[in-house]
Amino acid sequence: MKLVVVSAGLSVPSSTRLLGDRLAAAAAGPTSAEVRVIELRDLAVAIAHNFTSGFPERALADAFDAVAAADGLVVVTPVFSASYSGLFKSFFDTLSVHDEEALAGKPVLIAATGGTARHSLVLDHALRPLFAHLKAVVVPTGVYAASEDWGAEGLDGRITRAAGELAALMGAPSARPTGGDTAGEDTAGEDTAGGLTVVPFEEQLAALRPTG
Repeated sequence: MKLVVVSAGLSVPSSTRLLGDRLAAAAAGPTSAEVRVIELRDLAVAIAHNFTSGFPERALADAFDAVAAADGLVVVTPVFSASYSGLFKSFFDTLSVHDEEALAGKPVLIAATGGTARHSLVLDHALRPLFAHLKAVVVPTGVYAASEDWGAEGLDGRITRAAGELAALMGAPSARPTGGDTAGEDTAGEDTAGGLTVVPFEEQLAALRPTG
């Protein structure tokens, strides 16, 4: 099984790369997946050349092949102007031109880093729509890490839960998202799929109806 991390961090060391590494390590445990990291800053010139020539250079083509062959992806970007970075978007733009079905049906865990928690909505207003458009299966939990989150309570739980969801979608039989307290929950009438608890829609709808 193969897990690929796509990191758009620019600095060395990079908090974006660190978040990607932690997510990959948490997801690889249940799946025993082989992890490969693609650093987009190393491919920036090749990506620009691809836009003008229409052909990927060898290193970029190898990155495209790795993403297409992966059983799951962890994608991490720093936040620029309240959205993903241009380098991050350019990589997936050129990938989709090279192979428009590269991400179809592929489990993807989205993550981002930023200086302030105010940009956390980037996961839902930018990253999730992008990968839905690319036909990927985006895991329910995205992970955003602001500067103050490192070493603080909460980040580890989000990482563990998101990685568990990714592992389940990748087919790990024992993977179940954690990070929340499920003790005492009533799971009667629920099914499980790949370790994820699935509540039938009819039950969810019934719970919303007024009683009395």
